[in-house]
Amino acid sequence: RATSNHKVKETVALELSYVNSNLQLLKEELEELNSSVDVYQNESESISVPMIPLGLKETKELDLLVPLKDLISEHYGEEGILFEKEIKEFMELRQAMRTPSRNEAGLELLMEYYNQLYFLDSRFFPPTKSLGVFFHWYDSLTGVPSHQRALAFEKGSVLFNIGALHTQIGARQDRASLPGLNQAIDAFQKAAGAFNYLKENFSNAPSLDMSAASLNMLVRLMIAQVQECVFEKMTLLRTQHDFLARLQLAQEAARVEDVYSLVHQTMTQAHVKDYVPFSWTTMVHVKSEHFKALSHYFAAIALCDCPVTSDAELPEQEKAFIQFHVTMPEGPSLRVLLQDPEERRKLGKAHLKKAIMKHEEAMRIHGLCKILRKMDILQEVLSFAHKRSLSKYSEIDHEEDFFETGDAPDIHPKTHQKPEIKSPNFSQVKVTDLFHRLGPLSVFSAKNKWYPARRVHLMRGENGFGFTLRGDSPVLIAGVIPGGCAAEAGLKEGDYIISVNGKDCKWSKHAEVVQLLKSTGEEGVEIGVITLQGSEGPKAADKKAAAMSSGGGLPKSNKENSRKSLMNSKSASTLLVWSKKSKRSKKSTYGIPFTAVGDNEAMY
Repeated sequence: RATSNHKVKETVALELSYVNSNLQLLKEELEELNSSVDVYQNESESISVPMIPLGLKETKELDLLVPLKDLISEHYGEEGILFEKEIKEFMELRQAMRTPSRNEAGLELLMEYYNQLYFLDSRFFPPTKSLGVFFHWYDSLTGVPSHQRALAFEKGSVLFNIGALHTQIGARQDRASLPGLNQAIDAFQKAAGAFNYLKENFSNAPSLDMSAASLNMLVRLMIAQVQECVFEKMTLLRTQHDFLARLQLAQEAARVEDVYSLVHQTMTQAHVKDYVPFSWTTMVHVKSEHFKALSHYFAAIALCDCPVTSDAELPEQEKAFIQFHVTMPEGPSLRVLLQDPEERRKLGKAHLKKAIMKHEEAMRIHGLCKILRKMDILQEVLSFAHKRSLSKYSEIDHEEDFFETGDAPDIHPKTHQKPEIKSPNFSQVKVTDLFHRLGPLSVFSAKNKWYPARRVHLMRGENGFGFTLRGDSPVLIAGVIPGGCAAEAGLKEGDYIISVNGKDCKWSKHAEVVQLLKSTGEEGVEIGVITLQGSEGPKAADKKAAAMSSGGGLPKSNKENSRKSLMNSKSASTLLVWSKKSKRSKKSTYGIPFTAVGDNEAMY
């Protein structure tokens, strides 16, 4: 557009086409790297079907030193430089969180940082003002960068990485052993819980990996991988090879096929189709066909390898077989079918025919994907299952068979262990507020505003200082007696005592403040107080005190800084909304209501 010279235009167009083709090649290579399935697989000698793990979202370094120091000076009226140690400690935690180890310690590190974000949000993100820093994160699959000012984007990305790390831990387990299988099931269930929690609590994510459609697909994928592990667990546990055990295995395999079919449908929907790596979609499709084949194989084994049903076993086996097929097989009655070896062989042969067809379909789909073709383990598993079915078919096939093998009905999916979506347990990793020195969050938070701290000198009169106190951390002036020393010095109901004779009292208990006041001599006492904006006047002070004393229902031993239930966090973002309503507990004050003060017990 910048020139009318056709020759220049042609040259530029040619150069741009080269750039575009190079970008396309890079994009394909990046997709192959980011969607790699074999990176985090277990390294044991045993052959097991690979699982799909997720790569972690990457993020840029973030320098919070200046913005946080400025906000501490401006909002809290403290020297920002005095909090450099805490700010650097937070930044070091964030730096470490970028490269967590692929184990429980890595998960704890991510959880610790996520929990610290609750305090960062409460301390430094006012509802009406931005901190002015951008959080940069890259899409887990495409590497496309996104950035937002909203802390909710940071929280959501860390939560995504918690889920992704669980998938990597699950994929690397040795599933040839029962402990390995149980750990894989637990890891995939926790991954499903993290993605589901993210889907329910965040909306309008700027990156595709955190969109509702993608998260829904990831939850379903994790559930399918859990179901696959449950099937593998069944094959390990079912050492006996009786008729009913094999029917159960067939139904478990049908259940795995069922859930993978649902994942495949989800992956091929409009919003997800162009985003999900082709290798993932193919893998899920392959598994769907593979487990359908296995369900028919185990049905055939149950019919052909197990002894003919005796009269004593008939009622139990008849009951199980009625619910086994989606539609009843054509031919004789169940009683005849179960007790006639030839009828059992015929139906078994029909199931094997279908199993072989499905094995071949799984191998055909597998061959369409360049990335999966490189995976020897998957090729080996599919080939082994196919040969096993062919071998069984040739074993039961008689030369004199002139009947046409019928179409075996599908097997009814059923599982003995339903997958569970395990939501993240944020209280599992205990953290303390790094910015504890700023004071209790019930008062000293980003959402509250207060007038500059003032120092008041009080002399004890005949009736003491002339005010009543209530609560802990910080102690509240609940009432001021008209004409008393406190009233003349300008103290008001609703003021918070933050220091006594220069000693910081923001975190002090009621009894500690009282002791400091009582220990003053004739020279009087200097009290530092603050007044919250919007809380002036007796009614407002009463309301504030009432709200504080009724909040939360926590045990008395709980400290403000032990609160970290991050599902109650609230973001000021309009782009990425933290949708749960805040139920944050204010610091409980355990004082008697102001109206009930009738003697000198709470009066000083």
